[in-house]
Amino acid sequence: MLVTGVARQLGGRLVRRIQRDPEVDRVIGVDVVRPEHHLGGADFVRADIRQPAIAKVLAEHSVDTVVHMDVTGTPLGSGGGRATVKETNVIGTMQLLGACQKSPTVRRLVVKSSTSVYGSAPRDPAVFTETTSPKSLPSGGFAKDAVEVEGYVRGFARRRPDVAVCVLRFANILGPSADSPLAEYFSLAVLPTVLGYDPRLQFVHEDDVIDVLRIASGEPRRGTLNSGTFNVAGEGVLLLSQCSRRLGRPTVPVLLPAVRWVGTALRTVGVTDFSPEQIRLLTHGRVVSTLQMRETLGYEPKYTTAETFADFARSRGPGLLPPDSLARAVDRVAGLRFEPFPGGTRARATTPSNAE
Repeated sequence: MLVTGVARQLGGRLVRRIQRDPEVDRVIGVDVVRPEHHLGGADFVRADIRQPAIAKVLAEHSVDTVVHMDVTGTPLGSGGGRATVKETNVIGTMQLLGACQKSPTVRRLVVKSSTSVYGSAPRDPAVFTETTSPKSLPSGGFAKDAVEVEGYVRGFARRRPDVAVCVLRFANILGPSADSPLAEYFSLAVLPTVLGYDPRLQFVHEDDVIDVLRIASGEPRRGTLNSGTFNVAGEGVLLLSQCSRRLGRPTVPVLLPAVRWVGTALRTVGVTDFSPEQIRLLTHGRVVSTLQMRETLGYEPKYTTAETFADFARSRGPGLLPPDSLARAVDRVAGLRFEPFPGGTRARATTPSNAE
């Protein structure tokens, strides 16, 4: 088995987990830099998947299963900006698929994708299924990369029908070691939001990501099918306002026309993929159905969306505002009602004695 993107925490964790499966004989980890974390007993090969040399790696090791983890929205360390990320996502995937197509030993391909391929628009359906077409395709950032990657994967599947292909569309991945644009956003001291919008969000815990990838890369068990396209997310949703309160971080509502300027400002402080698509997510939100993941792939996430976010919040430490105090303040504001009086209005607390 060959796994790309092992220099990242998630790729390294997958390699260490897969090695514990008795049916896996050997694991080859590939990345452009040597990982700082250990890979257990896996063999590491320093290779750039953007280069044709990746085909030699597949041939030399007679790889039968490829898990493509190197599709991401953030650069590796100080290894470049958005342009480098896009090259790795798109050009790297093209080269890897070309190598897989020529390899006579490859029998299974698993690709880490994202629910961002559905985009975020005001007239989106309440819940996306794997067959739902987006109202408008993503126009930039990691979301556009994911759309292009999936297009190349579909082309590969047509050319190599003998290879079992599984595409996993993960919701926003969070956890103690999360490395994503949204994790960077939630790590800000103050969260800019779009005035008048409170989007619904879904998350998937990094532990569940590892488990799903392990299932998809293994031999199908009776009653399951390890090929196809699957949405992967924890049960339930959270509103952005709920997320900010649970983090203890205040929000700064911004008028929608000024959000582009805010995105530029955030990129200057290190949020690398605060693209228009990311802004649309924080405006309109996105919710997907996970029925196929549960019934066809046979996986039940250990963490709900709320539990995933709670674990992420604990890893980030306290925010500027204590979450409990912030929640009580919000409740007090929600309990106020405004009554007219000569010259203006005044607020009155709603209590059992004066509530209507």
